[in-house]
Amino acid sequence: MGWTEWQDIIFKFIGGLGIFLFGIKYMSDGLQKTAGDKMRSLLETYTSNPVMGVIVGIVVTILLQTSTGTTVMAIGLVNAGLMTLRQAIGVIMGANIGTTMTAFIIGIKIEEYALPIIAVGAFLIFFVKKKMYQYYGQVIFGFGMLFLGLSSMGGGLKPLRGLPIFEEFIVDLSHSPLLGVLVGTVFTVIVQSSSATIGILQTLADEGMIELVPALPVLFGDNIGTTITAVIAAIGATVAAKRAAAVHVIFNIIGTTIFIIILPLVANLVAFLGDITDANIRMQIAYAHGIFNVSNTLIQLPFVALLAVLVTRMIPGEMKELEFGAKYLDDRLLPNPSVALGQAHHEIIRMGEHAKESLNDAVNYFFTRQEKFGNIALRKEELINDLDDKITSYLSTLQQSALNEQESGKASILAQTVNDIERIGDHAENLVELAEYTITHKVEFSDEALADLKKMINLTDKTIGQAIQALNDEDKSLAEKVLENENEIDRMERNFRKSHITRLNNNLCTGNAGAVFLDYLSNLERMGDHSKNIAQYVIHGE
Repeated sequence: MGWTEWQDIIFKFIGGLGIFLFGIKYMSDGLQKTAGDKMRSLLETYTSNPVMGVIVGIVVTILLQTSTGTTVMAIGLVNAGLMTLRQAIGVIMGANIGTTMTAFIIGIKIEEYALPIIAVGAFLIFFVKKKMYQYYGQVIFGFGMLFLGLSSMGGGLKPLRGLPIFEEFIVDLSHSPLLGVLVGTVFTVIVQSSSATIGILQTLADEGMIELVPALPVLFGDNIGTTITAVIAAIGATVAAKRAAAVHVIFNIIGTTIFIIILPLVANLVAFLGDITDANIRMQIAYAHGIFNVSNTLIQLPFVALLAVLVTRMIPGEMKELEFGAKYLDDRLLPNPSVALGQAHHEIIRMGEHAKESLNDAVNYFFTRQEKFGNIALRKEELINDLDDKITSYLSTLQQSALNEQESGKASILAQTVNDIERIGDHAENLVELAEYTITHKVEFSDEALADLKKMINLTDKTIGQAIQALNDEDKSLAEKVLENENEIDRMERNFRKSHITRLNNNLCTGNAGAVFLDYLSNLERMGDHSKNIAQYVIHGE
């Protein structure tokens, strides 16, 4: 076989693989645009126990067409404290079952219709103005690209069938299931998509280049390889997220071990199902994929608690998770307004402490450029928004009760305070974005600019802390200090702005650095304003 033939094989294979991966990604993106937020909400709401987690994991993965996406989403929710490790284990198991849908889609041989399907998708994308129909078009376009990629790969791989070295390799796979597992694992780690590698396996089998029995260990290895994306997603995440990723790896390794031991039994079952349904080899591999993941889930589901204990031992560390949801609000206290107001007050103080912490985390991200601080700040901002919704709703319900004048006034003040604290959180999020811009664009600051920022940051941090403390203790003298500090923050902002413009005029600082510096000052100054508002509520009760 000459270079031209090899070039044809390589180009068709890598081009087809690229088209296939693009198709899956494009289809998945379209599905996420039409249903992504609903899927995240579904994951948050309906995963109260591992069995529900499995069902939700299946549904979300079928709708999004990506087990990796579902698993990474689950890890993100664990990371944010919105889902427990046990709930996530169920979702991960369900995601593995849901991903078999792609293999079943590939099992349906409709390559000859790939181009018309792409044409329909393109028509919806380019000629229909309604956004939702464009997203549907994206899904259809990606679906067609998936089969076009498969067709291209199949055409490219066909000449390999006559090569003695390839035939010997397939014979080796037939005699060594562990080699098959290794090949499947490594290839999926490289390609970063089990759907793609299983699609390639189905295509090879369809071209008569590999039989069912040697294909099965490769299929099981594909399931192990797909866990690498979850592992990557958990790097730099919380302990709980790392444990969730570890569960994904262990789940598939245990399943593969069991199925390699009973390989002849599995092969006979798949062949039997293929015979009675008159299924092609591609569909038989889809059957095997489904049997593997469903059986693996049924076997391991009763041991979710044990899996959780195992990964906790493997990945030690304290679960320093943010507690999402309200700690102090209780609807049963609403008939007693004075007690309910007291609980709302406690929750607001907790919200304020998180807002102050989010500033510290955003600042650490800016100065250390360590991404973990930025992620923590953003998670705390999510928590602040969550508390804003819950406290505001609680106070709104409370104000519909028969409150006396004093209670009504306090409820109104607390509601305004919640808004100011939420805005402090928003400004901390802005500081994270400024840090990201600084890192991405390699912005450098003069020593004088950094010294000015540190002075203003320290005073802002102190002022926010005093405002929250004054609110907690209803301390008017401390609230007066907040007003003094806020005047000083305003003065600093004016002086540092002038100094920076002077540095810009003298070419001591770049335009990019100047823009970031001035935005940083502005956000700190606004935080000072919101602290002042809180202090004034304490002093004047209005």
